[in-house]
Amino acid sequence: MITSKKLSVHIQYFNGCPHSSEMIQRVKIAIADIEDKVDYKEILIETNELAEKLKFRGSPTLLINGEDFEMQEEPSSISLSCRYYPKGLPTIEDIRKRIEKLL
Repeated sequence: MITSKKLSVHIQYFNGCPHSSEMIQRVKIAIADIEDKVDYKEILIETNELAEKLKFRGSPTLLINGEDFEMQEEPSSISLSCRYYPKGLPTIEDIRKRIEKLL
């Protein structure tokens, strides 16, 4: 029996971050045509303990197969904070291209 492993696409976020809903929307659009090949999850970070356990990089964080989209290292100090993207949030096209490279 041949089984194909799905690509892991996870968004870590917390309520109150103004960019979380936009990132979620962009990722959903980017994977709309390939949902059957993707294990998509939205992970709500509600406590410092969970943030610590998951090495939370800030909200929103996009992880593809466990790797940070921006290749940001795991932080040494964890906090429930919004994440800064120097070039702005990844575009739908950038997300789609990265995912397609890994499929």
